[in-house]
Amino acid sequence: MTDFPLHTAESAPKEAQANLQAAEKKMGFLPNIFAKMAEAPTLLEAYLTLDGIYAKTSLSPVEQQAALLAISADNHCEFCVAAHTGGIKKAGADDEIIKDLRARNTPNDAKLAAMTRFARHLNAQRGWAEKTELDAFLEAGFTQQQVLELVIACALKTLSNYTNHVAGTPLNEELKPLAWEAPAS
Repeated sequence: MTDFPLHTAESAPKEAQANLQAAEKKMGFLPNIFAKMAEAPTLLEAYLTLDGIYAKTSLSPVEQQAALLAISADNHCEFCVAAHTGGIKKAGADDEIIKDLRARNTPNDAKLAAMTRFARHLNAQRGWAEKTELDAFLEAGFTQQQVLELVIACALKTLSNYTNHVAGTPLNEELKPLAWEAPAS
């Protein structure tokens, strides 16, 4: 495997330094995914920009994080499952929902079940949603706008999950209590 650098704000290409400094200030530590993405400053900028846009969607913070967690688990991204476990806890989800999503199970909450099922379907089908799945999502009380907002979730996870897979991103010490192991393929 190619050894991708794990940059710091000082070692990163100049174009990535401000984004790394801002991320570290906001989060209290520099997530290793950003340290890896910094090798391609435009990737880091794209991810951070899209993440900021996704935060403005009409999905609740728990719904946003649940979609990202479910997609990351389906994509076997150990780093992102740990990171979004922290994100969904911070958003206020209960432990049972988190446990279900990490196990790639359907949460007991009907609305979150419909949302994560559709997010997983959209991701697995690469956007070619089946009518029955789309209808079930809408019948659960979601909107056409939210269908399209979940496309953003899939795009975010494509950027981060693929980066982690190709770059071999190690888990930060801060995330180790939330570690997750992908099932054998």
